[in-house]
Amino acid sequence: MTAYAIAHLRTPTAHEDVFTYIERIQETMDPYGGVFLVHGAEVEVLEGAWPGTVVILSFPDVEAARGWYASPAYQEILPLRTRHIDGDTLIVEGVPSGYSARVTAGRLRAAAA
Repeated sequence: MTAYAIAHLRTPTAHEDVFTYIERIQETMDPYGGVFLVHGAEVEVLEGAWPGTVVILSFPDVEAARGWYASPAYQEILPLRTRHIDGDTLIVEGVPSGYSARVTAGRLRAAAA
């Protein structure tokens, strides 16, 4: 099942280290099948507060996403970003094909009863 790595970058900063990180990140993702879905897009906040920007990466599965994040290649460049940008990063599994929120609601309702 597809998995996503999501980064909420609260303090995007223009810095030479960040530029180098951006130049090198794709080569760290390639062995794990990672692709950018969102990168550098303007965020439209509809509810709450969302300082900064968001990056969303797609991987074939959770194991691939975890492997990429823990890989020596990515860990080598990660400080280029984290020294200059505050943020949060997470990995989350997507829903299976044919997913129904209505079915999920029914399961949750039954479990709560």
